[in-house]
Amino acid sequence: MANRLFRKKSVEQILSDSESQGSGLAKILGVRDLVSLGIAAIVGAGIFSTIGLASYNGGPAVSLLFVFVAFACVFTALSYAQFASTVPVSGSAYTYAYVAFGELFAWIIGWALVLEYAVSNMVVAISWSQYFVSMCEGFGVHIPRWLTMAPAYASEAHAKMLEVGAENLSGIDKIGLQAFEAAPRIVGFPIIFDLPAGLITVFVTWLVYIGIKESRRASNIMVVIKIGVILAVIFGGLFFVKPENWTPFAPNGMGGVLSGVAAVFFAFIGFDSISTTAEECKNPQRDLPKAMIYCLVICAVLYVAITLVLTGMVNYSELNVKDPLAYVFHYVGFDQMAGIISVTSVIAITSALLVFQLAQPRIWMTMSRDGLLSKKFSKIHPKYKTPSYATIVTGFVVAVPALFMKMDFFVDLTSVGTFFAFILVCGGVLYMDHSGLSKKSKFKVPYVNGKYIVGIGFIIGLVLLYLYGQEGFSEWRTLGTKQVILHKSLVVVFWGTWFLMSIFSFKYNFSLLPVMGILINLYLMSELGASNWLIFIIWLIIGLVIYFMYGYRHSKLNSVKG
Repeated sequence: MANRLFRKKSVEQILSDSESQGSGLAKILGVRDLVSLGIAAIVGAGIFSTIGLASYNGGPAVSLLFVFVAFACVFTALSYAQFASTVPVSGSAYTYAYVAFGELFAWIIGWALVLEYAVSNMVVAISWSQYFVSMCEGFGVHIPRWLTMAPAYASEAHAKMLEVGAENLSGIDKIGLQAFEAAPRIVGFPIIFDLPAGLITVFVTWLVYIGIKESRRASNIMVVIKIGVILAVIFGGLFFVKPENWTPFAPNGMGGVLSGVAAVFFAFIGFDSISTTAEECKNPQRDLPKAMIYCLVICAVLYVAITLVLTGMVNYSELNVKDPLAYVFHYVGFDQMAGIISVTSVIAITSALLVFQLAQPRIWMTMSRDGLLSKKFSKIHPKYKTPSYATIVTGFVVAVPALFMKMDFFVDLTSVGTFFAFILVCGGVLYMDHSGLSKKSKFKVPYVNGKYIVGIGFIIGLVLLYLYGQEGFSEWRTLGTKQVILHKSLVVVFWGTWFLMSIFSFKYNFSLLPVMGILINLYLMSELGASNWLIFIIWLIIGLVIYFMYGYRHSKLNSVKG
């Protein structure tokens, strides 16, 4: 059984399966298209929505967090690029894990990617809804409040009203209360849901369903509009920047800055989505690595610049809003610019939704071709040349929760699955180097021998922890065993992994860059809340049940002896 669980697919076998079965997908994407898709995914709800909350918690210093996270993503992007040049088929980290770690890990990472893409799109759809409602109000069109939000927002506002009184509610809570009181009722229960979020998901699913060419054209147009808006915000906002707003730079210390890890990391996760389009690229082994690096660098510069402008225009304490880009121009009295941003943000966020909705069906398609999911998921539409059944299922999986769930619930959860995938991809490159598979790679992660560097870094890290981490040690002493397991276990895992990587790097001359990718992603993982990990573990358990009930028995590798 163990042999079957960890049986690997060779690069030759994956390429042979792809060619013999024939994906049926249209090969039309070049570097420019891939960069456009990458920017569309990265510059989405993160920059138009969650950047406000991150700035509120961390102050202007969040710009440094963007640099740090982008730095972390560079190591991961290089690892993705090497795999993409070696195994140029759809499937992203799922396919890469199949090559490096075997079937069970491939299933786990594929299941985690389902969570990443689906949950990411729920966040994007809800964020789109908020901008759309704001835009409509700017034109004098008022959608009933009970059709524009998750029921939990309204019920929480009602509960708060009962506790503190309506006159003491914030502006957002007053809107929630209005929705609760105005909503129609069935058997006494208010009917409240986010209709725009559901409708935009259906529209984008239809666009993805009818073809990659149409999706590419729409994405390219929306990216041009999006970048234009962001550059207008950066250069237009410079005239309203007050340097005193950058003081204090980190008002809530490093704790406040790092509390925005999930929101900031969410802003960057889109670069891996373009690897799912490998079978629709003209030259994936050449173009995918270039596109990943290009779009990551471009987006990192944009994020840092816009964070400094936003926190320079308005004090960080004012930025806990869902539409920060429009808000700051309202705040400084430039209402025309705020109106333009509201309109174009609706278009811009749609492009992020499009790319994630494009990526998810292709993961399922690849898992289905390997026999781990029903054959229906690998069905290609004869006319549109897209994975039709998988696309429709993706639409339902995203649209229904977007109608009823809060955005706050999803942001951290998205990052958990992504960190998990990124660590396995970086680890996979170490395996490829050790096993000799890297010889088949047309792009390789630049090799820097980590034989001594990783261990020396570990010792320096321990010294710095001892010198500057006494406050953290004091906190640990106040925690019981249960609290340590719930909230600090990943910190222990981080230091334990660094120690093991020091040993293995010395023994096997590991490449430094993938090791750094593993450690940085693992550190960022340790900053996420325990509740997100509990949900993620439950999600993985559900996935394992499905695997052993269906995938394990139907895997195409079962027909191979040994």
